[in-house]
Amino acid sequence: MLKGYRHMPRIDKLVIKNYRSIGEQIEIKFPQNQPVILIGENNSGKTNIIRALDIMFGEWHPKYKDFEDHDFYNRDPRNEIIIEAKVSGFLDRLGTNGFKLVGKKSGDNEYVAMQEDGNENPYVSRELREELCTVMISAEHNLRYQLSYASKHTLLSRVTRAFHDKLVSERNRVDRLKNLYNQIIQIFNEVPGFIEFKNNMSSITGELIQNLTHGLQLDFSSYDPSNYFKNLRVLPHENNEARNFDELGTGQQQILALSFAHAYAKYFRGERGLMLAIDEPETYLHPLAQRWLAKTLSQMAEEGLQIIIATHSPYFIDLKYLEGIYLVRKGDNGTYVINSSKQEFTEYCRSKGAIKANESTILPFYSKCATPHILKGFFAKRVVLVEGPTEELALPIYLEKVGLDVLKEGIDIIGVGGKGELAKWWRFFTHYKIPCFICFDNDTKDDNEGKKREDVLKAIGIPDEEINNLISVEDWNIGGRFCIFGKDFETTLRSSFPRYENLEREVKNVLGDSKPIVAREVAVKLKRDETCVGWQKFIDLKDKILNLDDNNA
Repeated sequence: MLKGYRHMPRIDKLVIKNYRSIGEQIEIKFPQNQPVILIGENNSGKTNIIRALDIMFGEWHPKYKDFEDHDFYNRDPRNEIIIEAKVSGFLDRLGTNGFKLVGKKSGDNEYVAMQEDGNENPYVSRELREELCTVMISAEHNLRYQLSYASKHTLLSRVTRAFHDKLVSERNRVDRLKNLYNQIIQIFNEVPGFIEFKNNMSSITGELIQNLTHGLQLDFSSYDPSNYFKNLRVLPHENNEARNFDELGTGQQQILALSFAHAYAKYFRGERGLMLAIDEPETYLHPLAQRWLAKTLSQMAEEGLQIIIATHSPYFIDLKYLEGIYLVRKGDNGTYVINSSKQEFTEYCRSKGAIKANESTILPFYSKCATPHILKGFFAKRVVLVEGPTEELALPIYLEKVGLDVLKEGIDIIGVGGKGELAKWWRFFTHYKIPCFICFDNDTKDDNEGKKREDVLKAIGIPDEEINNLISVEDWNIGGRFCIFGKDFETTLRSSFPRYENLEREVKNVLGDSKPIVAREVAVKLKRDETCVGWQKFIDLKDKILNLDDNNA
């Protein structure tokens, strides 16, 4: 756990209204010892949530933020921006339990600290704001910036101030350093021509700018009495040799910036809070590096460092941190978020047939079964769950040939690893209001008594009296939320496409007997024929998938 974490100020909740894509009020809660993960489609508003956090606790004082037209919801300045943060850890020393900003186009923003007694304090000092700060890490806020003195709010500036405060706390140490640097200056003065050049430069500039108060002098002293450590430089190294920032890839720069921020939080923040706001940490990183970084960030959060991440990568989603996961969507009224507690998720699963679900086991159960392949469904507009790779590879080809490009429409077809997994993941995705369609067949190989298929059909709301008929059909059966491929997928397609069996033999002669590969290649070779029953069935399937909406979820 980070030093002083028990008393460290932290953000408990962020409330945002009328900021950019966010119209109606949204709330982001920050569970302890786990990251907050913002996921969703492009342009849904994830980055706007991070920007709002940065406005409240970032480099610049919110009261003086100059909001532009596009900062207001619907570009209408009459929609005053409201950002409110509930905090903890301030009360014992400062009596503050939150901050509130009302942003206005005129620039006359209202920014107050909310007091325990209910009053609002409009005089928010720099010291109070610095009790809890946000450091942005993204492609724009890169390593070169954070390890520079471009502003007093960069990571390096913050570290050097911390060093300086410790240095000047002991007068004898300061005096010893002054003596040492005076000796260094004497060595510089021994360089031929140095004294002459320094004196001449000073006299010439003095003549040219007689009416100005400042001139130029050469000073090779490393000692700055206002902040000795401003001479500190942090450079990347490789094989014990210093490197230029330009030699680093952007992905490496982001990771190094994160490591520097973590070290700063761990050793210098003390009893003051720090929030790392990371926008798309997966950018420029290959998949293994993404997985490693996701694991590292989770460990940092478990130690007590507050972290919020906006991402398009399933590698940063861990279902054991369910309460910190926010699905960010955009609707008719702007950006909204979907979030769940362990209790809510348990109750939903029980209502959809998982009667054994309980709060103590549900998150370990789901987190151990989740894979990035399944979790990428979080980023889809609709999800089609299938048993395995055969349907996952073949279905997109058939659907595209009847006019549905699943990639273009944001539909993800996901193989979940068998009939027994279908109901589980249907419950999960529909709980997050992601419209979900299920495809399976009536092959009894791993479901001899039909229990797994019953579980699926009960979960999606099929009446008991209809289930026995459905799990015994041997031909296509397409409903509003499901498709049953008869006895089994291949048998049904052979009977539905006259050329299927011949093409199947041709493909096997060339590519072998792998069912998924054979099914995909046959789908590629089959040509559209309006008179063929198989194509009519896939048209029906396409229409059912497209008619899914949140109400079918």
